[in-house]
Amino acid sequence: MYNLTIFTEFLLMDVAGSRELQVLQGVLFLVIYLGALTGNLATVTLIVTDARLHSPMYFFISNVALLDLGSISVIVPKAVVNSVTGSKVISLTECAAQIFLNMLFGAVEIALLVVMSYDRHVAICRPLHYGLIFTPRLCSRAAAGSWASGLLYSALHTGALFRLPFTKTNVTQQYFCDIPQILRISSPDVQFCEFVIIIQTPVPWRDPQALDLSSPGKRGERSCEKTLLSAWCSLHSLFYSV
Repeated sequence: MYNLTIFTEFLLMDVAGSRELQVLQGVLFLVIYLGALTGNLATVTLIVTDARLHSPMYFFISNVALLDLGSISVIVPKAVVNSVTGSKVISLTECAAQIFLNMLFGAVEIALLVVMSYDRHVAICRPLHYGLIFTPRLCSRAAAGSWASGLLYSALHTGALFRLPFTKTNVTQQYFCDIPQILRISSPDVQFCEFVIIIQTPVPWRDPQALDLSSPGKRGERSCEKTLLSAWCSLHSLFYSV
C-alpha cells in the first residue's frame, strides 16, 4: 500500500519577494479595495435614494454593483491580511468558500448581463412596449432567477472540485484560490468531471430564442436585434478574455 498525504491547506504564491514589498502590496490592495468599496456603495445608495433612478436599467446596475463589491470582497481582504502578516496559508474550507463565492458572483453577473442586454433590446427596438414588458415583477423575477442559476452553477463546480482529497501537492501559483490552479493539483477524475460540467452547461446566448431575439418584425427591428446580439457577444468575449 502507498502512503498518501492528504492536504487540508494550500500554500499561496507570493506576488512580491521581499517583506517590505509584501507590506507595500498589502497597503496598495487595501487602498484599491476601499476605493472600489466606496464607488460601488455610492452607486447603490444613489440608485436607492433617488426616485428618478427607479427604473429597470438602474435596478440591474445596482445589482451588478453589489456583485462587483462581493467579488472583490471574497479575494482582496484575505490577500491584504496575507501580505501584511507574511502568511501564505489558506485552509481547505476557506479555499472552497473563495471559489464558491467567486463563481457565484461571476455567474450571477453573467446572467444579469444577459437580462440587461434584453432590457436594452426592448428599450431600443420596442420602446412603446417597454413599460408593459419590463415591469417591477419581471425585474424581481429576473434577478431572483439569476441568483438561483448562479447558486446552482457554483455549487456544481465547487462540489466537483472538492469531492476528492488533494494528494499531489498543496502549492498553487496564484495569490488566491483560482479554479485552474486547483484543477492543476486535483486528481484526473476531478478534472474530467469539471470538463463534463463545462461542456454540458447551458449557454443561453447560443440560442437566440432564449433572449427573444428571433421574433418576427420589420427589417429595421431585425437589424436592431442583430446589432444588439453582436454587441452582447462582444461583451461576453471581452468578459472572459479578461
